[in-house]
Amino acid sequence: MNGPVVAGVDGSEHSLAAAGWAAGEALDRAVPLLLLHASQPLPPRISPVPGADAWRHIGAQMIQQAAADLADRHPGLEVTGEHIATAADKALLRAARSAGLLVVGARGWGGFDGLAVGSVALRVATAADCPVVTVPEGCAGAGTEAGAGPEAEVVAALDTHGRMAETADFAFRAAQARRVRLRVVHAWALPAPTPSAWMIGVLEEDRAMWEDQEGQAVADALRPWRASHPRVEVLIDVVLLNPAQALVRSSERALLLVVGRRTGDRVAERHLGPVAHAVLHHARCPVAVVPHPA
Repeated sequence: MNGPVVAGVDGSEHSLAAAGWAAGEALDRAVPLLLLHASQPLPPRISPVPGADAWRHIGAQMIQQAAADLADRHPGLEVTGEHIATAADKALLRAARSAGLLVVGARGWGGFDGLAVGSVALRVATAADCPVVTVPEGCAGAGTEAGAGPEAEVVAALDTHGRMAETADFAFRAAQARRVRLRVVHAWALPAPTPSAWMIGVLEEDRAMWEDQEGQAVADALRPWRASHPRVEVLIDVVLLNPAQALVRSSERALLLVVGRRTGDRVAERHLGPVAHAVLHHARCPVAVVPHPA
C-alpha cells in the first residue's frame, strides 16, 4: 500500500483515462505516481538508426507530456514518467514488484472494436505482485470519486469461506476513501446440469433460511473490518445467482469492483479464476484484482 501508484500509458485515450484515475488514487494515498510507457525497439533491419532514435524520442516525449499534464491538473501530486524499450507487460510486471497499485486501461492502441480487455491488461491482472486496476472505456476521472451520489458504492466479492484479508482490506479502504457504501456480494449458483424441478422446489422453500444463514456468516466474517472502518456503511447482498453474473449486474452502479486472485508457486495457480476473468471482460466500472496467497 505504501509503494507508488504505477500507470501504464501508451498514448491511447484508454490509457490516459486510466492515468487520470491513477492520479486521484495516488493523491489519496499520498504517494508518487509513476507513468510508464514501454515499447519494443524496432528491429534494425527494418528501421535505420535515425528511425529507431525517433521511435524512442516519440515515446519519451509522450510520457513526459502526460506527466506534466497530470501534475498541472493535480497540484501537490509528485508525477514522473519513464520510457522503457521492452515489452509492455514485462515492464509493468517488473514495476509491480515495488508498487502499491498498478493501473492500466482495459485496452490500448492494439486490439479491435468490441474487444473489452487487451492482452497487456489481462497479463498484468493475472500475474502482478500488487493489486491491479483495469479502467474500461468511459471511466475517466479521479480514482477516489468522493461525493459521487447517494447510490454510488464500491462492490466487493469476498470469499468468506477462504482467504479474504487482502481483498477485504482493499475494498474497505476504497469505500472509505470515496465516502460511499460497500456492497459485499455473496452469490452461489446451482452446478450444471440443471437439476430436476423437484430439487429446485426444495431449494425455493428453504431459500429464506439459507439467505439468513449465509448473511449471518458473511456479517461475522466482516466484523474485524467493520470495527476498523466504522464510517463505512456495509450492505451484504446474498443472492442465489451465478457469482460473475451477480457482480457484473452490481457493477452498473459501482465506482469500483474488487475481486481477489489466488497466487501460488505452481504455473497452474498463476491464472485468473472464472469469476475474475468474467468481470474483467464485462464489468461497467473499474475492476481491482487483488492477489492473495492460495
